[in-house]
Amino acid sequence: MDIAKYKVTGKRKINLADFKTNDAGEMKRSKEIEELTEKNKNEFSEFQDKFFAEAKGALLIIIQAMDAAGKDGAIKHVMSGINPQGVNVHSFKQPSAEERSHDYLWRAIKVLPPRGKIAIFNRSYYETVLIEKVHKDYLYLNLPDRCKTDDTIEKRYGHIRDFERYLWDNGTTIVKLFLHLSEETQRKRFLKRIEEKDKNWKFSASDLQERKYWKEYQKAFETAINETSTDVSPWYVIPADKKWYSRLVISEILLDVIKKMDPRYPVVPEGHEAALEECRKLLTEQHKDKDA
Repeated sequence: MDIAKYKVTGKRKINLADFKTNDAGEMKRSKEIEELTEKNKNEFSEFQDKFFAEAKGALLIIIQAMDAAGKDGAIKHVMSGINPQGVNVHSFKQPSAEERSHDYLWRAIKVLPPRGKIAIFNRSYYETVLIEKVHKDYLYLNLPDRCKTDDTIEKRYGHIRDFERYLWDNGTTIVKLFLHLSEETQRKRFLKRIEEKDKNWKFSASDLQERKYWKEYQKAFETAINETSTDVSPWYVIPADKKWYSRLVISEILLDVIKKMDPRYPVVPEGHEAALEECRKLLTEQHKDKDA
C-alpha cells in the first residue's frame, strides 16, 4: 500500500477537501483484507517485543478525529495482540479542575511513554487548537489577559511544534493519525447509535450540538495539520468512511514506523555467556538431584 499519499510532512500546505474520506481504490472488504490487517498486527507485535526489550526509544501514537470516526475501534482492533506491559492508552476528555489549573500540555506530559513503551492518545493536547479554537474556550480560562489574545492559538501551534521536536530529540517517535470522516457518514453512524440499543451509550445530545460546527472543525483540523506537520512529527490523513479500510491503513503505517525504528533484542554483554552456562549447569544438576 502507498501510505505516502496519506502522509503530511509540512513541506507543502494541504487542503483537507483534497483527501477522500472513502478512498479505498478498487479494494473491497474481504477475507484477504482482514488477513492482511491481522498479518500486519502480528508483525507489529513481534517488533514491539524487541522494542520493549531494547528500551531505547518511546513511541507516541496520537489519534484525532470528529465524533464517530472510529477512534476507539481503531485502537481496539489494530492494537490488539500487543504486549499490555508495553502499551498504555490515554483518553483525553474535558479537562478536570486540576488539569485546568496547569498549562495545557501538563496532562499529556505526565503520561508520556517511557523508553521501551508505546502510548496511544485518544484525543490529545491538540484539543487546545481544535475545540478550544472553535469555541474560543481559552478566553474563559483563569489566566492573565496576556495569555488570551487574538494570537493565542497561533502561539500554541509554535508550542506544539517545539514540544514535539523536543520529544523527538529525546528519543520519542511521534505518529499522528487524523481519521478523516465525511459529514454524511457521521450522520449515519449517529443514527445507528440511536437505533441500536447496545450502542445508545455512545451517543450524547451534545454530539449534535458539536455537529453544527462541522465546517469550523474541518478548518481547525486543516490548519492544525498544516501548522504542526514536520519531517519528524508528520500527520497522516486517513480515510475513515470505511472502518475496515482505515484499520488496514493504520496497521500499514504503524508497521512501517516501527520497522524503520529497527528495534533489536539487547546483546548479551561479553563474558555473560559463561555465567549463563554456569546457571544452566546448576539448574540441570538440581533436576537430576530431584529425580534421584
